[in-house]
Order: sequence, then structure tokens, then C-alpha cells
Amino acid sequence: MLYWALAFLLIALIAGFLGFGGIAFAAAGIAKILFVLFLILFLIGLFLHIGRRGSTL
Repeated sequence: MLYWALAFLLIALIAGFLGFGGIAFAAAGIAKILFVLFLILFLIGLFLHIGRRGSTL
């Protein structure tokens, strides 16, 4: 997911440089959404891992 966020960020940067404002704005919005989703899933996974680490079998 982080890969796709970086890919859309790169698309937004290239489109913005070439003057395609609408495409750059849309790609930047998608990149932001994917990055936030990545952060949320990363933090959930981190907290679940920490919670599991404390319990012993």
C-alpha cells in the first residue's frame, strides 16, 4: 500500500510539473488517502503485535 501511495505521489509530481493540474490534484488526493490508510493499518498491526508479545503460552 505504501508503494501505491508513493506511485501516486510521483504521478502527481510529474503531472503538476507538466501542467496537468486536475490530474495532479486527483493523484495527490489518492496518495494522501492511501498513506493515511497505510499508517492506520501499520499502527493496528503494531499494537496487536505488542499485545501478543506480552502473553505467554
